[in-house]
Amino acid sequence: MRVSPGSKAVSGYQCARWLRATFVGTLLLLAAGVAHASCPTGAYRSDGGDFVVIAAGPSEEPSTQRYLFRDGRRGKVGDEGGPASCADEIAVIHGVPWPRVPTTERLTTFPSDGAKLRGKLIEPARGGRRPLVVMVHGSERTSAVATSIYPYVLVAQGISVFVYDKRGTGGSEGEYTQNFELLGDDAAAALATARTMAAGHFNRAGFFGGSQGGWVAPLAATHSGADFVAVGFGLVASPVDEDLEQMLSEAKAAGYGPDVVANIVALSKATDTLVASHFSKGFETLEKLRRAHSGQPWVKTIDGEYSGDMLRTTDADLRRIGQARFDNLELIWHYDAVAVLRNLKVPLLWVLAADDREAPIVNTRKVLIKLVGEGRPIDLFLFPKTEHGMYEYETLPDGSRRATHVTDGYFRLLADWIKDSAAGTYGRGERLCSER
Repeated sequence: MRVSPGSKAVSGYQCARWLRATFVGTLLLLAAGVAHASCPTGAYRSDGGDFVVIAAGPSEEPSTQRYLFRDGRRGKVGDEGGPASCADEIAVIHGVPWPRVPTTERLTTFPSDGAKLRGKLIEPARGGRRPLVVMVHGSERTSAVATSIYPYVLVAQGISVFVYDKRGTGGSEGEYTQNFELLGDDAAAALATARTMAAGHFNRAGFFGGSQGGWVAPLAATHSGADFVAVGFGLVASPVDEDLEQMLSEAKAAGYGPDVVANIVALSKATDTLVASHFSKGFETLEKLRRAHSGQPWVKTIDGEYSGDMLRTTDADLRRIGQARFDNLELIWHYDAVAVLRNLKVPLLWVLAADDREAPIVNTRKVLIKLVGEGRPIDLFLFPKTEHGMYEYETLPDGSRRATHVTDGYFRLLADWIKDSAAGTYGRGERLCSER
């Protein structure tokens, strides 16, 4: 190497360190000067193999980007004092640039039961065969294609993902619904489309469903030839059962005794009659309960999914607008989730949030353990001190909870199980039982 007079020779290693430092400094200057710099949606990886996913915020905050680390830390990109910012389309994590994980992404549309739905296949850019997952959404109305952050969490761990907009949302046609049979058809059509698009690139294909997706994904798998199903924070119960379990959970948290519990059970039976008959009968029974318990503290505080609101609605208003308000989403109120799981022949992962208030797990846990005892191929995991969505939380002075982060280990468990390589420990997760 030629050296100018008066200079010192610089090794290749030192040069690389100097270039890296200069690059980082440039990025930091850019970040400081561009208040609203953004990163392309995707996963960004560190030299050590960790990753963060950056994606658009919800539709009501279009200019906001969110970040989500593999260990569950989350927040808004660019927040003062936060770990993540963007500069020149590169993620800067604690001052260090993390390059974007290369992917291949293709938009498509596909037909399902009279509607054209929009989907997107996201594949790691590297070659080879890998698992293919269709992500089945919950009850949200936002566009999964445009704003979902979770597909890239799996892509960053070597999995191909197909995500689609639920009918009536985003770029998909049709009317928004919560009819599990129809949504199951949509998910099955999504899997067929994903298999065609990823032909030659996958070794097995199946579903992941969160929350309401726990009803839809297993049903879709029973008539789509799926190879596996994974469910997070879902229920093995009917919507009516969910409402009752949620009310009982609220009563327990509030310290109510057996008398209130009995009243809640009676309320559930009354509202069950109303919703199951599509508001053609049951008004008189609910009105008797309303009059009998008027002024009691529990009437003001117990919610459930819908029974609390129905109890606090006047009889006149319930007769006038009750169906339009409470029975407008085509729910199958007595949906037999247990029968669906008995018909499921492929491996199933079910992950429970121990302190889930939105979808209390007591009966779901019992049913799943019973199914395992019958020899069903189920892996059952429980994460302690977690709420719906697998969020750890803080309890506020008024008893409400503030979600802090997704519990560590959850994302690694999902990816490893889907790749058929789950082993060892996953954060604080507990393996309850397994027949695999």
